[in-house]
Amino acid sequence: MRKLPPLNALKAFEASGRHLNFSHAAEELGVTQGAVAQHVRALEELLKIKLFSRRPRGLSLTDEGRKYLAPIRRAFDLMAEATASLSPQDVVVTISTTPSFATRWLVPRLGAFAQDHPDIRLRLDASNAPANFQTDGVDIAVRQGKPPFGPGLISEPLFSAELIAVCHPDLAVGNNPIRIPADLLSHILLEDTHGQWPLFLEAALGEVPSTGLKTMAFSQTSLAIDAAIAGQGVALANREFVADDLQAKRLCRPVSFSTVVQEGYHIVSPREPRNPRIVASVRAWLLENV
Repeated sequence: MRKLPPLNALKAFEASGRHLNFSHAAEELGVTQGAVAQHVRALEELLKIKLFSRRPRGLSLTDEGRKYLAPIRRAFDLMAEATASLSPQDVVVTISTTPSFATRWLVPRLGAFAQDHPDIRLRLDASNAPANFQTDGVDIAVRQGKPPFGPGLISEPLFSAELIAVCHPDLAVGNNPIRIPADLLSHILLEDTHGQWPLFLEAALGEVPSTGLKTMAFSQTSLAIDAAIAGQGVALANREFVADDLQAKRLCRPVSFSTVVQEGYHIVSPREPRNPRIVASVRAWLLENV
């Protein structure tokens, strides 16, 4: 069994040590100055050491008091942190998304989420690896693909994968303008790991040239989009990922043709999540902001 001094005595000592004034400590603790002085005196008698030197203009810590105050203050700080971590007003939810979805769609909306849900803190895990929801601490995920995504998981469509060609406005009207899908063949096509350009061109032109295509490959869709914004070529992107760039005229659609692929984006979560109410709130917010 731990042998500890009375908690009220420790509180009186810690507050007095910070303020070096019994009166100020009493105001903080909501008790009388005499009660604080009595608690400190009782603690000194219990420990058989002098913690303060009483002076006409206030208090000063003795060497023993200074040595004792630091760990007592840390102990109170730890108790305060432990209590705060249990507060329902500070809920942390981990959401796993692909890096491109995080960069191009979710991150620009996090400020709105914080305003709508001040009681929920989002922890963002941007990874292409699928979440297992058991050992990685993930509560909810957004993934591209076709359901089902795994046993014990439920999914809900977020938005379809409508692919459009985008480029810098200057590129579309430059020396080699882009007006129809066939004009794309004379420009650098910015590829990502999904490799959808052949499908897009086949749907737009009826066939894909076997040679002559100029491409530049990137490991993530967001990088291909950034290259398009920099005028490096034409990217193939999900409409939702470039909506803000199109509105701000950082990008343009040189051709109106688009195609929808089967692998849309879905909200994925365990059938029995750790915090059903919070997961439901995050899911509803995602759907409302499409």
